[in-house]
Amino acid sequence: MIAITGANGNLGKATIPFLLQKVAPTNIVAIVRNPETVKDFKEQGVIIRQADYSDYETLKQAFKHVETVLQISTIEVDVDTAKQQEENVVNAMVENNIKHIVYTSMVQARPNTIFQGTETQYHTEELIKKTKIPYTFFRNSMYMEAIPELIGNALQTNEIRYPSGSGKVSFVSRTDIAEAIANVLTENTHQNHTYEITGNRAYTFAELAKLISTEMKYTDIEDTIFREKLISYQMPVEVVDLLVSMANGIKSGEFSYIDNTLEKLLGRKPLDLNEYVKSLQNVV
Repeated sequence: MIAITGANGNLGKATIPFLLQKVAPTNIVAIVRNPETVKDFKEQGVIIRQADYSDYETLKQAFKHVETVLQISTIEVDVDTAKQQEENVVNAMVENNIKHIVYTSMVQARPNTIFQGTETQYHTEELIKKTKIPYTFFRNSMYMEAIPELIGNALQTNEIRYPSGSGKVSFVSRTDIAEAIANVLTENTHQNHTYEITGNRAYTFAELAKLISTEMKYTDIEDTIFREKLISYQMPVEVVDLLVSMANGIKSGEFSYIDNTLEKLLGRKPLDLNEYVKSLQNVV
């Protein structure tokens, strides 16, 4: 059986339909904190199991009789808590003698990155390697689907205000990643591989603005202004810190890497940013 942790998140929900094209629903286990969020998959015959990244005992039960796991990285923003959650998942997989772990990491994960999220994911990669369980790491660049949140109300104001300077991002489609993950989960040729998953080109936010509209401009704002704006939305301080670190990571080039691995995994060209941007233009 193949299990997906965090199966009610955007990536998990995108992956399961591709898996259903390849294996019987009774061979898929959707692991979620709240089973009510995946009723549609249950109706299709997918096995639903309740577990929480912070509750080791529930994770231990959730992985029973499972051979392959898609471990989707936690969305917890506190680094220490996030590391503990992911350690819980890894230890529960070890206890259940999982045969293959597919883990969603961050593009070019390594120590001492500016973006806080990458620290957790590199830590988890190292934990998984120590288990000696065959692994596949999907080191994903930034999702195209995150662009609406990144650009705020730019579609209305014709201006992107974001503190990324001339840093570039190799935006990649989450749906394409989901399809590639489903391929890897159901094939036997990907063990102990680390895949850098990116778009076929990296863009500055100024270039992104022009892709969306020739009239749109980009303004590189100060970190302090960005932070104040986020705080005005009443976001918790740890979320603000994470988002500022993401902008700084973009500025320093942490999301600019380009690789053609996704195309190889899909057997076709991945979605181009130009095509995705057309869907944004249709919203206006």
